[in-house]
Amino acid sequence: MTQVNKSLTYQAAFAACEMAIKKAENLNIEINVSVTDNAGLELAFLRMNDSFIHSMQIAKDKAYTSASFGFATNQWTDIFKEAPHLEQGFSNRNRLIPFGGGLPIFENSVKVGAIGVSGGTEEEDIICAQYAIEKIGLQ
Repeated sequence: MTQVNKSLTYQAAFAACEMAIKKAENLNIEINVSVTDNAGLELAFLRMNDSFIHSMQIAKDKAYTSASFGFATNQWTDIFKEAPHLEQGFSNRNRLIPFGGGLPIFENSVKVGAIGVSGGTEEEDIICAQYAIEKIGLQ
């Protein structure tokens, strides 16, 4: 079986950052946004001027977590409920973020990257990330 190895371009990553920030402006929040390739390596990062400094790394880690596992970071809540023993091991892992704001990015069912947003509420971060993915024409 041939494995498809495709990644976002840096242009698409930068456009996604811009779109997430556009949505944040509409929501009247300040965010940090990171977009990675399919392996979790950062392609683009933008920080709004008055965003929380600590959220810079959180956004990067949300994207990294989502790229690493291929699913939204908020799914960890359900995983930990179903298998509480995993929370003890995984919650102490460096760069693993188990709350919303990190989403994988797919093109034709192939993971090509991930986005992480931090600075708003969990729901606002998810909204900004989803908006960015939709606006660059991916899933």
